[in-house]
Amino acid sequence: MSKVLIAPAAFFRVPGPYVRLLQEAGLEVVYPPAADPRTEADTLSCLQGVSAIIAGGEFLNEKLLGQLPDLRVIARAGVGYDRVDIPAATKRNIAVTITPNANHESVAEHALGLLLALSRNIVGHHQDVLDGDWSRRPMVPLRGMTLGLVGLGRIGRSVAARAQAFRLRVIAHDQFVDPELAKRLNVELVDLPTLLAQSDYVSLHAPMTESTSGLINRKTLAQMKPGSFLINTSRGGLVVEEDLAAALQSGHLAGAALDVFDVEPTPVSNPLLKSPNLILTPHLASGDYQSMEDMGTESATNIIALYQGGWPEGAVVNAQIRPTFRW
Repeated sequence: MSKVLIAPAAFFRVPGPYVRLLQEAGLEVVYPPAADPRTEADTLSCLQGVSAIIAGGEFLNEKLLGQLPDLRVIARAGVGYDRVDIPAATKRNIAVTITPNANHESVAEHALGLLLALSRNIVGHHQDVLDGDWSRRPMVPLRGMTLGLVGLGRIGRSVAARAQAFRLRVIAHDQFVDPELAKRLNVELVDLPTLLAQSDYVSLHAPMTESTSGLINRKTLAQMKPGSFLINTSRGGLVVEEDLAAALQSGHLAGAALDVFDVEPTPVSNPLLKSPNLILTPHLASGDYQSMEDMGTESATNIIALYQGGWPEGAVVNAQIRPTFRW
């Protein structure tokens, strides 16, 4: 019987319907001996004899994949796959899938939550009350302001719909989006310098690639509107943290909210953490209980389709292996 490893700890603390789906399809469900595997050795040990993995934050590189002859599917619970060596998986005919329909609304809700927390200074005012300070400092409105979305995929589009309910003007930079689609969403497509110069709030929703690594740096931060805010619920590597710290400390940016970091968990020694007007959460934007269940279910559905000789359209990252893929 083929084995499926469910790696994310949140997925097996309270097993969801995805476990039953896998078992009913004739697959054996196994778990790591402890919480999420963190080291390469842990991951390698857990994956011995395993045909498919519902993967969380594991690094699946060429060296590791070369030692896993039984592995047929890496089913990422989420839409990011920068921790998977796609060329190495492709070379070995290992299908890499994502869950494009499961977590975009959760991330959008979190991004809007961070935006509201920044604009209303919720964390600062909370601390004021605890400290006995009743200063009631003025806040920044959303209505009539401009939100710039860097990336207009499923998450960016979900943010746009919610932001417009707050009467925000929404602009976006995404070179791959059909202008007609953007028009239907009432979103104006602009180049990145224009977006940075016009936006009161900039929210990042781009994937982590060679071209987007360090996208928000000293130069692009300087192009942002003075007194604006930055929100990142995408990937930490999009932002040069040292440069963001400088922009916050100088007062050029009014604040920032980050759910993701260049190194995770981010060390307490990270100089960015000493910056003013900063709100931080531990990479959990996609993690409400509904989206977790949906990610597990969509991952399981992808695995079952491949196990049964089907093909989950739109979910396989390295779709070029379709003619040669075999379980």
